Amino acid sequence: MAPPMSEPVSLEGPVLIVGAGLLGTSIGLALRRRGVAVWFRDVSTENLRTALGLGAGQLSPDIAPPPQLVVVAVPPNVIGETLRWALTHHPKAVVTDVGSIKTGPLEQLRAYGLAGLSRYVGGHPMAGSERSGPLAASAAMFDGRPWAVTPHQDSGREAVDLVLELVAAVGATAVQLSPDEHDRAVARTSHLPHLLASLVAGRLAEAPPGHLALSGQGVRDVTRVAAGDPELWQQIVSGNAPAVVHLLGEVRDQLDALIVAVSKGQQAELTQILAQGVAGTRAIPGKHGGPVRATASVFVSVPDRAGELARLFADAGSSGVNIEDVRIDHDPGRPTGLVELVVADDSSEHLLSSRESRGWVTHR
Repeated sequence: MAPPMSEPVSLEGPVLIVGAGLLGTSIGLALRRRGVAVWFRDVSTENLRTALGLGAGQLSPDIAPPPQLVVVAVPPNVIGETLRWALTHHPKAVVTDVGSIKTGPLEQLRAYGLAGLSRYVGGHPMAGSERSGPLAASAAMFDGRPWAVTPHQDSGREAVDLVLELVAAVGATAVQLSPDEHDRAVARTSHLPHLLASLVAGRLAEAPPGHLALSGQGVRDVTRVAAGDPELWQQIVSGNAPAVVHLLGEVRDQLDALIVAVSKGQQAELTQILAQGVAGTRAIPGKHGGPVRATASVFVSVPDRAGELARLFADAGSSGVNIEDVRIDHDPGRPTGLVELVVADDSSEHLLSSRESRGWVTHR
């Protein structure tokens, strides 16, 4: 629970960002878009030079007014020590971080016996990319994205409010959780999916070429996140080991049950396992965080030529049907792509017939 309400605070800056990687540079770009002064520190001169060159901020001066807020955006294995540095060297600043684990760094800070823990409030933007480094940064990276804000029992109300101001300033949506609740949540929604995607993708690494020629959109969907930096993800998963191990144990039990069901032809048991997967997909919040709506897919064959995709979208727009989502599967045998247009269930037949009337090759 956050502390009681106090007088409103305003993020005026300067903001010191420690770490000029993907997230740190993106925060800098988003804050500069709002006119907030941003300073950077980083042990990597290359990252620092790139972030400054992109206009994300300026080099942290040796002598200057103290920062109002320090944002720690460093790799997971050095977050605790960097937070300690920030709280010690900037005794008037509120300190937050963007790490994906919240209980571990907090426990480290408590072990240090620091007196300034009321100025620390953890944070974790649920945004990013398989790419890393400042060149992948974007001022729009956090627009509309959830950003976990994790005050602990000693966090001051003004500190919490300032971090909430940061979240709003970069365009994200704050979700307040306790540090422990956050770690259990990301283990389920991020860390476990990444590990399972890695296991599936690993089965492809030594597959015969003839097998890989049959790759479709399904395998790309399941394995996409497995392309993340292995060293970074090793640190993330190791830092959240208790929550991740608990979920892995549940998956192991389910996998054992799945092996038995498949090997022994237990059709009812297999159906139940698959149905549980369907229930899980329906539990994921729908568009704009609202309830899941019934949808249907219309598949359209699109030539792989400049302008064809734009023509399809223009034709779909003229039909008056709102496209809820779109996916593209590339045909390995022909110079075409199969575009899946996801629409409201009651609009699919109209979209299908209107596309066919304009000469598109379609199917449900």
